[in-house]
Amino acid sequence: MASIDITEFRNALGSFPTGVTVITTTDSEGNPIAMTASSFNSVSLDPPLILWSIGYERSSLPAFRETGKFVVHVLAEDQIDISNKFAGSGAGDFSEVEYDNNDHGIPMLPGCVSRFECVTRHEYEGGDHLIIVGEVERFVTEDKQPLLFCRGKYAEIKID
Repeated sequence: MASIDITEFRNALGSFPTGVTVITTTDSEGNPIAMTASSFNSVSLDPPLILWSIGYERSSLPAFRETGKFVVHVLAEDQIDISNKFAGSGAGDFSEVEYDNNDHGIPMLPGCVSRFECVTRHEYEGGDHLIIVGEVERFVTEDKQPLLFCRGKYAEIKID
């Protein structure tokens, strides 16, 4: 099998436009945790399942695995600051971030296109990432333009 250049592979994958999400949970002490992710997808309508993935090197991984509950926020085009705040390898800094907690104590960010409150149903190894499948317990959606990401930059497209 031919060797693949990781940088070129990542750049090729980056040519696929995606939405931008922030996924939240809490750690074992109840502290809010968040991360920006574009690895979000639908899986099933019945039961309602979604998936996303997290790198094994992420410091927030133990919190997502232990809590077993999370909220996926599909960001709106005016939420670039929220995306940037929770990007990177850390667990996210909630200072100066507006949020409420759901019934499970998981942070919920306002102003998103959609929000999915989930319980972890399955975890799968996926190379250097853990794939998490969540069952959606509740969701809300608003008529807003989504925040998109392509080729390493935020992108805009108007959807009627």
